[in-house]
Amino acid sequence: MDSEAGAPARNDWDVIVVGLGPGGEEVAEKLAAAGRRVLGIEPRLVGGECPYFGCIPSKMIVRGAEVLAEARRVDELAGSATVDPDFAPVARRIREEATDDWDDQVAVERFEKAGGTFVRGAGRLAGRDEDGRVLVEVGGTTYAGAVVCLATGTAPAMPPIAGLADLPRGVDALVWTNREIVQAREAPRSLVVVGGGAIGCELAQGFARFGTAVTVVEGAPHLLMPEEPEAGEVVAAALQRDGVTVRQGVGVASVAAGGDGVVVTLADGSTATGEKVLVAAGRRPNLPELGLDTVGLDPAARSLEVDEHMRVAEGIYAVGDITGRGAFTHVAVWQARVLVAHLLGEDEPFGGYAGLAWATFTDPEVGRVGLTEQQARDRGLTVRIGRQSIAANSRGWIHGPGNEGFVKLVEDADRGVLVGATVVSPYGGELLGMLTLAVHAEVPVGTLRTMHYAFPTLHRAVYEAVLDLS
Repeated sequence: MDSEAGAPARNDWDVIVVGLGPGGEEVAEKLAAAGRRVLGIEPRLVGGECPYFGCIPSKMIVRGAEVLAEARRVDELAGSATVDPDFAPVARRIREEATDDWDDQVAVERFEKAGGTFVRGAGRLAGRDEDGRVLVEVGGTTYAGAVVCLATGTAPAMPPIAGLADLPRGVDALVWTNREIVQAREAPRSLVVVGGGAIGCELAQGFARFGTAVTVVEGAPHLLMPEEPEAGEVVAAALQRDGVTVRQGVGVASVAAGGDGVVVTLADGSTATGEKVLVAAGRRPNLPELGLDTVGLDPAARSLEVDEHMRVAEGIYAVGDITGRGAFTHVAVWQARVLVAHLLGEDEPFGGYAGLAWATFTDPEVGRVGLTEQQARDRGLTVRIGRQSIAANSRGWIHGPGNEGFVKLVEDADRGVLVGATVVSPYGGELLGMLTLAVHAEVPVGTLRTMHYAFPTLHRAVYEAVLDLS
């Protein structure tokens, strides 16, 4: 859908936003609403990965799976229940409530109502004009912007595994990424997941609870490699209890059609077979196609370095995944708000990245803020660690089945402040809030010891971990 009604006679804009995912959409809408002449460019869906393929649809799968898991605990806690999984309600919610069947008309109209002009296509930098304005080419038309914001995000990475590129990819094909799996109308009979990161673990557990026979293959030593090793251990055990076969520390040698649909051969010669293979082996930045060299930037860059205003170079800014600060919607939107304030001459809410937090929505959830223990030690900090088992916390003990996990605090003992924390727990992402505040605001550990922590709550495990700091 191209919509350029009311565009200036010249292709001359105050701001051009290339990529309208969560961050780019925020920049474009807010600046258009503030009266700037804004051109928004997006080749796929306005709103980006999060609402159509990532955060929202995947969590609908997780939510349905969570309800099934709780129902299966009735016999142990509250009587008896018979559970008959049906993926159809989840697929319907994703199509009708989350994605409008992968139609972004509402998002496009919202941007246009804010005063922006939308062009469907892949934007590419094309140097600068004689006045120093940045040029962007889309489908044979060149536009000039006083400011260009790059927000092209990332795409699923397809690792160079022998045979993988030869297999068809699509909703009805053998190979899935996160984009195809959330469009499935039925849970597959079997599934091999290549990659044990957040996406792989969430979807593996989710589909296992709907009755899919799942194998997860992770070449690294443990699942959720960016997290504390203990977190990966807890999640691996939880997946295994849900019937998932977990292979850690062994890579994939090749993939071929066969068996139930796909045969995955591991580096040790063993095999796993599934009706589908889900490739969840990371993300690749959408930078190579951007024409970075035309404006003096490195065309081979894996990310764009930004300053505290999100500036990359004169007249060029970037937000979101391509800045290398974490492939999270909340980071992209936060960066967007910093940039909007900067361009409007308002107070900028830049607070740095020391308190960066995120969550993985397995059961139990994994919440993380700041540094791991090893990262803190690698920085030469004098480290003290505090731990508390969730099962030993009163609310965790009451919770019963599904109460695996812990709170782990990482203190810079020389300064007496937390520099990192991990929570693996039911609702672990929600428990992370107070720890994010503590790390971001550098609340003294002494102050944390003086606080009131309501009893019996899961968040009281934070207090118990604070008392354990040693």
